[in-house]
Formats: sequence, C-alpha cells, structure tokens
Amino acid sequence: MNRRELLFLLSALAGLGPKGLARVLEDPSRLYSLPPYGDATLLYFSDLHGQAFPHYFMEPPNLIAPKPLMGRPGYLTGDSILRAYGVERKTPLAYLLSYLDFVELAKALGPIGGMAHLTALIRQQKAQVEAEGGKALVLDGGDTWTNSGLSLLTQGEALVDWQNLTGVDHMVSHWEWTLGRERAEELFGKLKGEHLSYNVVDELFGDPLYPAYRIHRMGRYAVAIVGATYPYVKVSHPEELTQGLSFALDERRLQEAVDQARAEGADAVVLLSHNGLQLDAALAERVRGIDLILSGHTHDLTPLPWRVGKTWIVAGSAAGKALMRVDLKLFKGGIANLRVRVLPVLANHLPKAQDVEAYVESKVAPHRQHLLEPLAVSESLLYKRDTLYSTWDELVGRAVKALYPEVDLVFSPAVRWGTTILPGQAITRDHLYAYLGFTYPELYLFWLRGEQIRSTLEDIASNVFTPDPFYQQGGDVSRTYGIRYVLNPDAPTGQRIREVEVGGKPLDPNRRYLAAAYGGRLQRVGEAKAGYEPRPIYQVVEEYLKGMGKVAVQPNPNVQVVGRNYRIPEVRV
Repeated sequence: MNRRELLFLLSALAGLGPKGLARVLEDPSRLYSLPPYGDATLLYFSDLHGQAFPHYFMEPPNLIAPKPLMGRPGYLTGDSILRAYGVERKTPLAYLLSYLDFVELAKALGPIGGMAHLTALIRQQKAQVEAEGGKALVLDGGDTWTNSGLSLLTQGEALVDWQNLTGVDHMVSHWEWTLGRERAEELFGKLKGEHLSYNVVDELFGDPLYPAYRIHRMGRYAVAIVGATYPYVKVSHPEELTQGLSFALDERRLQEAVDQARAEGADAVVLLSHNGLQLDAALAERVRGIDLILSGHTHDLTPLPWRVGKTWIVAGSAAGKALMRVDLKLFKGGIANLRVRVLPVLANHLPKAQDVEAYVESKVAPHRQHLLEPLAVSESLLYKRDTLYSTWDELVGRAVKALYPEVDLVFSPAVRWGTTILPGQAITRDHLYAYLGFTYPELYLFWLRGEQIRSTLEDIASNVFTPDPFYQQGGDVSRTYGIRYVLNPDAPTGQRIREVEVGGKPLDPNRRYLAAAYGGRLQRVGEAKAGYEPRPIYQVVEEYLKGMGKVAVQPNPNVQVVGRNYRIPEVRV
C-alpha cells in the first residue's frame, strides 16, 4: 500500500480540526463518497450483538497484554492506538478508536450504529461499487443475532430478517449458538445468505455441517470466502446448547479448505473469521495460502491492515460502530494490494433505510413500553469494556449485594458486548438487555471455599494472560465485586494472584463464602444455596434501579495490576 492509497479516513476523519469537522458534518456524504479502486470490494461488519438502535459504545480504557504481545494491534488503547494510526484527539476517528474525550465527542457527534443506518450505508456503498461496474460482497463476521432486547423478544429472528433486508452474502457464528442448536439451525435455514464454517462438524462422525467456503467471480478473478466459527463455543457456553456439535480449532481441516478452494480456481482466499485478532494472527503464520483475514470476536478496529507473514488482517469493530470497506486489487494467485476504509455509522449524520426502520418499528411496537421505559438515571458514565473492571459491573455487584446482603462476593462475566450510558442518561430495559441479554441469564447463589476462589482467579488469569493465542479461550478477566486482589500478569502460571481480600479481610482458604454469579458455569464448582431459586440477572438489576431512581458509579477498580499503567476514563461533562 503506497502513501496515496493510505486509509481514506486518516485524511478525511483522523486529522479533521474543528472547522474541517464542521464542514464534514454539514455534508456527511463527503465521508462516504469514495473513488473506485481495485477489482473487488468487501463490505464487512462484525459483532453487532443485536443492537437495533443508535447508541453509545466507548472503547476500553485498558487492554492489558501478556508481555510478549504488548504493542500489537488488539492491545492498543487510549493514546497508544491514536499514535499507532496517526489519529488526532477529538476527531471522528478518535471517537471510534479511543476512550479519550468520549463523553465530549459523544455529545458532539451523537450516537453510533442502528440497523436502519447500517443498512442504508451498506446499500449506498454497494450501489456505488456496482455503478462503477464492480462487484461487492456483504460479509457478516458473526455475533449478530443475540444479546439485545429485540433478539430476546424474537429469539433472534428479527436479526435474520434484518440480514435478509440488508443483503448479507455470508456470515460466520459464535453467540448465535446460544439460542440453542435447534433454533440456530432453524434460523440458518431462513437466512437468504449463507453461513460458512470449516469447523462446525458432527461431534460423533466429524462430518462438516456447513460449506467451508464459497467462490465468487469478481470480474476477471475468483475470490474464495472461507468461514471460521469461534472454536471455543463449548468452553464459553453451556454444553447442552450445542449437543452433538464440535467447533474445534483444526488447522489441518482449515488448510484443506484453503487448498481445495485454490484447486477449484480461487485466485485469492479470504478467511471470514470469528477467532479473534490474536488467534487469527497466529493462524496467519501457520496456515498457507490465506491472503486476507477479516477478523471478528475481539471487537478490535484496525484502520490500517495488519500484515502478518503473507496475510493481511482487518478487524471490523463492533456494536454497529463502523462498516469496513476493503477494496482488493487482484492478480492470478492472490491480492496485489488493498485499500481499507473505515466508514463510521454516525447515526445523526446518515440516512435510514426506510424499510428496515419500518420493520424494526413493527417488531418493537408491541414491546415499546417494556423496552424503552426509564428505570433510573445514571449520574455517571457506565461502561463495560475493559480488561479487568467496569463501572457497569460494579453497578451489577451493588444490585446483587443490595437484594442479597448475605452474599460475600459477585462474579460478573467479562463479555465484550454492552452499550455505554452517558452521565444524565436514563437507563431503560433495552439497555439492560444490551448488557445482560443472555439466553441463560440466571443469577446463582452458591458456596465456595476460599481456596476455590483463589484457584478460580488463577485459572481466569492463566486464560487471559497466556502469551500463546491458541490457549486464550475467553474474553476479558471476569469481574468481581466484594473482593480485592493484586494481579501480576507476567508471573508464572498459578502465581499471578496475590493479596486477596473479601469484605476487607484476607481470604481464608478454608472458609466457605457465599458467591453470586451469572452468565457462566462457575456455579457448578460450588454448592448451591439451599432454598434459593435462580432468577434472571436483568430482573435483579431492574428491581435495584427502580428502587434507587438515580445511580452513580465513579470508577474504583478493585484489582491492582503489577507492571502496568492501569487507567480509568476521565469524564468531562
């Protein structure tokens, strides 16, 4: 990629001063009217997580890396990510990339995402490409159907209908499977596009259940799209949801799919992946013949493609924040060059697809009062993404402790999805579902011995901070409330956690503590509290919010990190 081919948004977005920004927002089409380039276009988004409406989504203040992986894409945040991509603070691209100045930029630029806006942008870009004689494929990186109010109310169906209205050509999957195997397979059958996966196979016989790839003619050339499902579905979610299926990472099977696609005439091979950025980088070094990886799952955004060996990698953001346009210049045998453009979904400055708007309204109308009823007002910034701590998870901990004062500590899952609530903004049930929209939402109370608590924290730290991406099988670090500890991410396995306190007192390895947890399987390790009936976590938090009326959570991380500069967001209102 030469200097003239650098990312459009690094000139049109990254360096805009106040006057330039004002001119662009007066005429937003300047952001999205792009000159033609290359032989084929891929319009790519990932990790929508069912978010139907425009909302706010702040990037994490901290992305703590194992020492060997520090400084890599996927572990850059705040000033570091702005410097890496040459982005000025207080610009539109900084709003997408960094937590810095978030509230100020949110008020200036408005919410992001919204299905009607994203569809309109996809259609506009596709029409532009086709008017110039080209061809564009619409690719969905997965985690689209679940984790929102609209998803829960329709069991994912509204999101499939949206994909069909939008014209998605191919998708891959992960959280889709938390709807249960039967429902997921039913919805894949309804999808007008195609679910691709080299690694969803029959657990008993090893037979593939979906096409591993599809080859598309793109002018003079042929491009193969290979699909990769998240390989740790059974590790991350209750096994009963996907009985009879295997999702295992299988380098041999993936290599065979790539080789077969090339044998059938593919000039270039694109891996549409839900592996996560670090695992995709590791695969790029080990699997031959992949020209480009479109990477989802870890919610990263790469304004410039990352070159690993002979493979380009582009990560597609999350929550409907951006549409990635990837234009390919092809040759017989691969990709000669490419141009990546981040197209921000700035809801206040984009048109809506009217048919999508009408469809969403028809689905929401019977549930409008339920979804949009204000439950409380947040007087502080509520956010989810971070390696170790978030104000949202602290709020959930407070809610559980208020309703169940006998609980000693609360575990909250470190999923990467969840919206952001600005200071002064009302919290609705739709927001609760955006944070807590599990298909298995039950809050469990159970007894754990102190030594079990320590072992659990060590196991989580081992998973997150291993330097080998092939052994990173989860999200961020599970959040805790009622407990404090010191974390050394560079210590040997089994020695990363120290100075653990529960309720302000040192952890007693032999004492039984009453723990609460949801959205995972930790309750299986402990002894269930007698007489307690599990209830959905969003009902618990709703009850707390209604009782409070107003809530305020100032960032107060309960984990001290050795060897890292841990940050909390500064809020200017």
